[in-house]
Parts: sequence; structure tokens; C-alpha cells
Amino acid sequence: LVAFAAAAQAQVSFERLVGAGREPQNWLTYNGSYQSTHFSRLDQITPRNVAGLDLKWVWQAQSVGKIQATPLVVDGILYLTEPPHTAWALDARTGRPYWSYRHPAPAVTYVCCGNVNRGLAILDNTLFLGTLDARLIALDASRGHKKWDVQVAEYKHGYALTLAPLVVKDKVIVGPAGGERGIRGFVAAYDAATGRQVWKFNTIPHPGEPGHESWKTDAWKTGGASIWVTGSYDPELNLTYWGIGNPGPDWNPAVRPGDNLYSDSVIALDADTGRLKWHFQFTPHDEWDWDAVQVPVLADMVWKGKPRKLMLWGNRNGFFYVLDRI
Repeated sequence: LVAFAAAAQAQVSFERLVGAGREPQNWLTYNGSYQSTHFSRLDQITPRNVAGLDLKWVWQAQSVGKIQATPLVVDGILYLTEPPHTAWALDARTGRPYWSYRHPAPAVTYVCCGNVNRGLAILDNTLFLGTLDARLIALDASRGHKKWDVQVAEYKHGYALTLAPLVVKDKVIVGPAGGERGIRGFVAAYDAATGRQVWKFNTIPHPGEPGHESWKTDAWKTGGASIWVTGSYDPELNLTYWGIGNPGPDWNPAVRPGDNLYSDSVIALDADTGRLKWHFQFTPHDEWDWDAVQVPVLADMVWKGKPRKLMLWGNRNGFFYVLDRI
């Protein structure tokens, strides 16, 4: 209880999220850091001593579904989700549950690819949870009490939130799954304190928006371009990067002539406004379900003798890309 009381007072500020790589004892975001490298500087486990690892504790999940979540670790407390949308706080040393929150979802949802929840985001003392009925929920990290609850999209139309949200500054950013259910994808940001929507970027451009001409028919209305993996963020550029899923229908491209932006693309958005800075489409007019929801890995490297801000991308189409992320 002493450890939990200390953790309950801990504040995961935006500044801590920016410097998450300097806290190897913690795991403050879904991808480990805004750069999404999934790298830890912890060094106690080595090739020499790994054989000596032994079981410390076991926590029994309540769900019989597959757990695809990446837990957060914050000052001795482990926050994780199990499907369909239950959040837990566990003592990282003992596995003892401190609290759980289960979202009372409808009996039937229409998620395309399994009852999946990939985890939580945290800012200050608030956790953020997406649900299969396309809601975004803020929870008090100390006790698991609900702070606010907003509808992101209409789940009866095939929308669902399966990703772990991304916190940037005072905003919580999410996008919906449902590319096989005829949705129109988007990325949206919500005020972390109130749940009010701050901006929204359509990953299928609507009439009058740049890129709409890449849809030659009305297929854009049900064209997919969904999101189910958390994006990345560059604090210096103030750009957030998201991989976009396949166009729909997957296997019948004749009904959607054109390049079908921004499906199978990476998009770079201004984190304050949601305005598109640039995009790169890996597979125009995808006929093979080669969605591009891979994690945008950000790296500062030397390229041809000069320091560059790069993005590393292993795409589902079989190519590995290095992009200038500016």
C-alpha cells in the first residue's frame, strides 16, 4: 500500500513522456517512447544470467481472449488491459491487483478482427482507454474511477477503438479500426481534461479536401483506411506520424479506381491542429490488403555524411523504407 500510495501521487507530465527514454525503470507509452523504438536501457538481464530467471508472480486474467496489450509501468505500478476493454492496476513487485475497471459495452459489437485492446495511455494521473464500441474513456489512475467518457464514432457502423491512445501535450489522439466493415477512417485528438474533440483529420479525404480526387467514384464513403496501431511523435517538429490501413473492399479494387489516399500511407500531422504536413503512400490502389499500420520508428542518423531526421519503416508490401520525416 505504501508503494501504491506513492505511485498514486506520481504525475506523468508531458515532459516525462518526452524524456521517457531516460526512465528505463518505467514504460510510459505504448511504444516505449515517442520515437517508437521499443528500446530499453535496462541492463540487469544479460546473456550470462538470463538462464537464472525464475517465476516471481502470476496474475490471472479474467478474459479467455488473447491479450495483445503492451502494459505501462509507472513508478512501481503496472497498468494493462485485457479484452474486450478492462483496465487493471497491478503492483509490479507482487502482481497484486489494486483496482480494475470494466467498460459496460453492448452485448454485440462489430469489430472486424477480434476482440482486441492494445493498451492504455497516461497523462498526469489520468489513464485513457479505447473500447470496441468506439468510446474513449478517461480513468483516475489512483482508483480506477471514470472521469469522462466520449463517443468517438458509431460502433453500429463498424467503428471500434482497438489501439492504445497516444498522448501529445494536452491531447489524446486515437483512430478507429474497421476497414473491413466499410468505415471512413480518421485520426482525432481530444482534450485530455474534458474529452472535447480538438481536431479531426480524415484518412479518406472528403469532397473538397486534398486527395479526394484519388477516389474516382463514391467508394470513398466506405473506403476503410483505418488505424489500429499507435503512432509516433517528434517534439521538435511537433509532428505526429500515423500508419494507415488498407482501402476497402480489400480484394475487389475495380470498384474503387484511383490511388485511394490516404490508405496504405504514413501521414505527418501537426499535433496542435491536425493539419497534414506530408504523406507517403507505400502501395497506391492496393489490391493485396497490404495495410501500412506498421509503427513509424523515428531515428536521428547520419545519411550521406549529414545528420538527418529519419523515419524507418518495414512495410507489409515487402520493402523497407527510410523516409525524411521533416
